[in-house]
Amino acid sequence: MTVKPEGGPSDPPGAGTVQSLDNDENEIVLRRIHEDGVEAHEGSLCYARDAGSCRAVVSSSTNCADVLAAVGREDLIEARVGGLTAERDHLAGKPAPDMFLAGARALEVTPGDAVVFEDALAGVVAGRAGGFGFIVGVDRAGQGTELKTHGADVVVGDPAGLLEAS
Repeated sequence: MTVKPEGGPSDPPGAGTVQSLDNDENEIVLRRIHEDGVEAHEGSLCYARDAGSCRAVVSSSTNCADVLAAVGREDLIEARVGGLTAERDHLAGKPAPDMFLAGARALEVTPGDAVVFEDALAGVVAGRAGGFGFIVGVDRAGQGTELKTHGADVVVGDPAGLLEAS
């Protein structure tokens, strides 16, 4: 087995380093986002549009801005904390609460007054660790019980259902 050298973030495609493979993959992802678009979960968009509160998107993806632009609904978001922000500000990823806390700061709200919507177990743990007031587990992968066990206050299949319940 041959071990590739780690390399650095500026390694060009085909350089034969681990970082150049990551850069190759990211180029493919960006091309797919720009050429094929991104399909948003309609219920999430409805909730974001109709819930009437300020919103931040928190994503470990370095392509967070590209995904939001591809969906075409940046107007629904007041703040964005993505992978590039995490790198720049040295924020730990989930299950650490750092990125969610940065989102709350960007919105100028205290975590206890904020709600986290999360579909990943590590994200639910991060929301709970950050002291957020309410954690909504969004079950997109048949793991509702696990989302609840990891700290979600409620689990929904579609956030739009929360609008109907209120």
